[in-house]
Amino acid sequence: MLADNVFTTLMAGKRKYKYNPETLSYELQRTSLRFYLIRALVILPISLLVALGYYMVYTEGLKLKTPRTVRLEREFENTRSSLELLNKQMAQSEKRLENLQLRDNNIYRNIFGMEQIPTEVRDAGFGGSNRYPYLEYAQNSSLLMTTALNFDKIMKKAYIQSKSFDDVERVAGQVGEVAKCIPSILPIPEDTRNFRWSGGFGYRKDPVYGDIRMHEGIDLTGAPNSPVYATGDGLVEAIKYEYNGYGRYILVDHGFGYKTRYAHLNKTVVYEGQLVKRGEQIGLLGSSGKSTGHHVHYEVIYMGRAVNPYNYFNNNIATDDYHAVILGGRQ
Repeated sequence: MLADNVFTTLMAGKRKYKYNPETLSYELQRTSLRFYLIRALVILPISLLVALGYYMVYTEGLKLKTPRTVRLEREFENTRSSLELLNKQMAQSEKRLENLQLRDNNIYRNIFGMEQIPTEVRDAGFGGSNRYPYLEYAQNSSLLMTTALNFDKIMKKAYIQSKSFDDVERVAGQVGEVAKCIPSILPIPEDTRNFRWSGGFGYRKDPVYGDIRMHEGIDLTGAPNSPVYATGDGLVEAIKYEYNGYGRYILVDHGFGYKTRYAHLNKTVVYEGQLVKRGEQIGLLGSSGKSTGHHVHYEVIYMGRAVNPYNYFNNNIATDDYHAVILGGRQ
């Protein structure tokens, strides 16, 4: 038997009963809303504490990572690997591009008598201020900035090379006309009386002033009043006289970026605006202006810059062939 005023609780399934000594029977116990609220207020803080403890032990104590962290780190690592692979591929592409640049300068442009593209032009625009300051604060910023700069460099070099090939293609399509205009013969033949190579292209001791100066052409000595010939088809752009310089000279525009100058002449036999052919006489050799003897100072100018005329001469042309060209220039 149970003691007096002592309640006995029985569980039957999910229902809860308690013994009532006054009625000597078991009565169904109804749980109040207040009971549920109290239980929730007790369980919720305990659950939060358990979750926080689990997180601290899982991440800090055991140095483990959450699934989301693992996924993000995996994606970051994949991106980093992709960028490194892209940089390797760009380095290989840059080497191929550099080989194209060498072939362009040393083969293609030489075939058509075109001036080489200087390295400073091909590399223009690289370096200087940081163009990507916003990448400095990104994760792995160094790799991102390197990738961006490498991409910019390749795109710039590829653009310049593409424009160069466009120029070569344009000139190649006009190769027949270009061949006539290229200044490829001597302005006076080697069988000219008293012929002599008296001055080369480049820095030298000036024969008048005695200091080192750039000589932007070549000097060919010959007898006074020896004929001077146009070295390629073109248009007589100017006939001028400089007392302390070139003396009496003729400037011929051959097109395609080429011009030639014939200086220290005694006389000119053409006029400004006249079309001339290769091998056509344009003047007489002399010693006008700043000169120490009878000779013709001859220059080849390409794209506004003096270049070595010797690189354009057809050194295999025989004397008879030269005079055949002269005869052709008279027709």
